[in-house]
Amino acid sequence: MNHNLALSTALAAVLSLGVISDVDAAEKRAKKEKCYGVSLAGQNDCSNIAGTHSCAGQSNVDNDPGEWRLVTKGLCKSQGGLTRKEARALVKKNA
Repeated sequence: MNHNLALSTALAAVLSLGVISDVDAAEKRAKKEKCYGVSLAGQNDCSNIAGTHSCAGQSNVDNDPGEWRLVTKGLCKSQGGLTRKEARALVKKNA
């Protein structure tokens, strides 16, 4: 009986760590925002506005307005970045 109790307690601890880890990751993401036009070539965080790629690290040009990086919330403008709406308008205008 004690063996089952120990296993159950260990399993509960492992599962709760996973939940805590997910909550921490969500909180960290909540403090970040997508900032367009500030990533260097090969340092974008994910897909671009044009849809020409869907992976991180595939940008070809520095400060491409269609590429983004996650930055601390509130710092995008001070880094010369654009919101998604601004970036879409600029990409569409230049197309």
